[in-house]
Amino acid sequence: MRITITSVLVHDQAEAERFYTEVLGFVKRHDVDMGGGARWLTVVSPDDPDGTELLLEPDGHPAAKPWKAALVEDGIPYTQFSVDDVQAEFERLRALGVRFTQEPMNMGTFSTAVLDDTCGNLIQIIQLHPPTAETV
Repeated sequence: MRITITSVLVHDQAEAERFYTEVLGFVKRHDVDMGGGARWLTVVSPDDPDGTELLLEPDGHPAAKPWKAALVEDGIPYTQFSVDDVQAEFERLRALGVRFTQEPMNMGTFSTAVLDDTCGNLIQIIQLHPPTAETV
């Protein structure tokens, strides 16, 4: 068993497509009209085009919006993406106008920052640090 697709609930697929491709730098993998204005819209990392797909899924279910709002209100990220350098990615994205709810923070074995994806979610970026004598 392996993870091939995971999803993030978005309130506007067109806005999500723009943000996840033009700002975050993912590449569109699938875009299929599902009727009723919904699309099967997935993106992948340009570094792993055959890797796990992220489905930008409409949040039309009645439970989705209150659940997402509660996560945002409590500052809880919906999901996380790995980056090589949190500080560099933070600076790149902030220069593009991305709003962060948590600036880069070193947590010892990893560093994180949390951004607003403009589609109703907080997303955490994470950089894993190599083990040191103190962390082993």
